[in-house]
Amino acid sequence: MRLRRTISAAAGFLTLSGRVRKYAHGRMRPYLRIRPLSDGLGFRAATAPARFAGMEKPRPDARKVIARNKKALHEYHVLETFEAGVVLTGPEVKSVRAGKISLSEAYSRIEHGEAWLFGMHVSPYDPASRWNLDPRRPRKLLLRRRELRRLIGATQEKGLTLVPLDLYFRRGYAKLTLALGRGKKLHDKREDLKRRGAERDIQRALRTSR
Repeated sequence: MRLRRTISAAAGFLTLSGRVRKYAHGRMRPYLRIRPLSDGLGFRAATAPARFAGMEKPRPDARKVIARNKKALHEYHVLETFEAGVVLTGPEVKSVRAGKISLSEAYSRIEHGEAWLFGMHVSPYDPASRWNLDPRRPRKLLLRRRELRRLIGATQEKGLTLVPLDLYFRRGYAKLTLALGRGKKLHDKREDLKRRGAERDIQRALRTSR
């Protein structure tokens, strides 16, 4: 590929801009043109083309939450949280990405030294009807060995249980926020309801006062 270069006369600072030139025989050939930079001091910083203005590169560790267990925080005091991978089949991944999932009846427990998720409903993926499995089948959770040991020891204490909070994608993998929780008593639930009602009233008053 032939490159055409024009060197700036201003202190050797260069910017490259892509161009495509069409020759008589119809072939498209790219070449690079080096533009001079200048401002009041003899230089100016290169700026991105207008079509890229405002575009931000997505963070690789950004979380895209797909489903939440809304009852969990009402029923349990969350003591500690863990991030667990979820073993899914290909059709299940497609259904989860489409939001066809429910955690409302989901729960987790340790069996034979491994963490499992029960009761999570993943709707069948229609184009893959032959390979769809039971929507509520048990699904294995992937945890670090030290985290698994911590959970095994904690769940042997009276009143502690594993609670799935939400499911999300991070870096293309399905992840579950797994909480170590203790069940709330009735008066705790009532206090939570009063607190949430007061917070809603405050937010409503702030909106009307604007």
